[in-house]
Amino acid sequence: MTDNNKTKELSSALFSAADALRSKMDANEYKNYLLGIIFYKYLSDSMLYEIASEYDEGKNNITLEDAQRLYEENAEDEDLQDDLVETFAYRLSPENTFTNIMKRVNDHTFQNVDLANAFKEIEGNSDAFEGLFDDVDLYSRRLGNNAQKQTDTISQVLSAISNLELVKSTGDTLGDAYEYLISQFASESGKKAGEFYTPQEVSELLTRLTLVDKKYSDGMTVYDPAMGSGSLLLNFKKYIKNKSEIIYYGQEINTSTYNLARMNMILHHVDTANQHLRNGDTLDADWPQSAKSNFDAVVMNPPYSLKWSADKGFLDDPRFSKYGVLPPKSKADYAFLLHGFYHLKASGTMAIVLPHGILFRGAAEGKIRTKLLENGSIDAVIGLPANLFYSTSIPTVIMVLKKDKTDRSVMFIDASKDFEKNKNQNKLREEDIQKILDTYEKRQDVKRYAHLASFDEIKENDFNLNIPRYVDTFVPEPPVDLGKLADEISDTDKEIKQTETELIGMLKELTSDDDNLMQDLNKTIKALDGENNDR
Repeated sequence: MTDNNKTKELSSALFSAADALRSKMDANEYKNYLLGIIFYKYLSDSMLYEIASEYDEGKNNITLEDAQRLYEENAEDEDLQDDLVETFAYRLSPENTFTNIMKRVNDHTFQNVDLANAFKEIEGNSDAFEGLFDDVDLYSRRLGNNAQKQTDTISQVLSAISNLELVKSTGDTLGDAYEYLISQFASESGKKAGEFYTPQEVSELLTRLTLVDKKYSDGMTVYDPAMGSGSLLLNFKKYIKNKSEIIYYGQEINTSTYNLARMNMILHHVDTANQHLRNGDTLDADWPQSAKSNFDAVVMNPPYSLKWSADKGFLDDPRFSKYGVLPPKSKADYAFLLHGFYHLKASGTMAIVLPHGILFRGAAEGKIRTKLLENGSIDAVIGLPANLFYSTSIPTVIMVLKKDKTDRSVMFIDASKDFEKNKNQNKLREEDIQKILDTYEKRQDVKRYAHLASFDEIKENDFNLNIPRYVDTFVPEPPVDLGKLADEISDTDKEIKQTETELIGMLKELTSDDDNLMQDLNKTIKALDGENNDR
């Protein structure tokens, strides 16, 4: 079975496990339970298999139950406990493993406090796991209106995933399945999904745009200041040869989503030393302060036109000070953009998704846009199709920025008409993504699709970057052949006359003993015959 098929099989099983919760709460809530419990099982199973390898070397078919028995027999071994912490940065006592808890589920002695204790033990191991299960409320009345019903619901979830093999999978099979699961929750959650998930195709495009003409054979540093579930950051693993040398930085204001990103990283086998994730407000206080202008790639899909403080003190903030003005309180779009751009390495590339308003709105935003253009910082403007995202149906735009450009030209691409139309939302196809990337890299005009605009041309347009000013997508209607049209009308008229003649003939053959019916029939024949004679 291929890795792709394994991922699909695992994804299907994981998504089916959600059935125990679907009738009780919406996807935006129950995702925290299922994703958290899956993560717990993965940590527990990984630890047990490691113990089994220590005490039963050479056995490839050892079960988790066998490993549990070995752990219980050797739990007092201090060297073992030290090795577990050194290897995993966490450890679970024998009574708190998923395998042992399932024994209690099966013999009907399980209570939700047993799982809560297991969660607390993991969280207490190190800062890397602190607060990781905060959103898994095992005593919520949404699970049931009394303690026993709450326990029954959690027991169903545990049982649903109990037989899944989460550890012995190749590559990123589990990580990819987890990512698929997040995407399915996003689809069910609708607009609420915008808080934690960027559609995979858009993530791929943003990632690959920052890698055009770049090698990074020795690894790289990447940053997403509005990281959501971390899926956008994790895309870099697919395109960088030395995956173990990618250093990830990400910030997320929503604690639930931040925890989801932490789990996602671990399930994609990202070393904890390579993760630098923070739960905080990107626009409030600058982070990471110690790594300013230190990222090879910055990628971002921030919340659109968010309100922010725009406090005058930010005029002294190095992220914004060189532009002389602050983005307006009602729209933080350029605040996110300038934050990310400030943290971009001189040789790096940034790609950010924002609403079209950033291209033409005036006042402070117009001044910031003009400054960026005068500095040669804006490299490309790419118009995307409408209805790509869960959180909004509006068309959006990708802006690509650089610090090391040798000229001030801007590549405009109108990709708004290239997509696959699905039931709930549109989707970028692989050929659509590749077309954008090829056009961006070549930087050549493509009729009704792309135009490389010089700085002087942009200046003549008063630094307005609205795409239709530069890419004319109008397709003229073909000229009408009036002679041919007249012939077609004449032929159609003859066909109508012939059909009416045949109809009248058939009507004249009809008879009836009903005088009223025959009178109406004769009126119809006379009316049709008159129309036919008029032609």
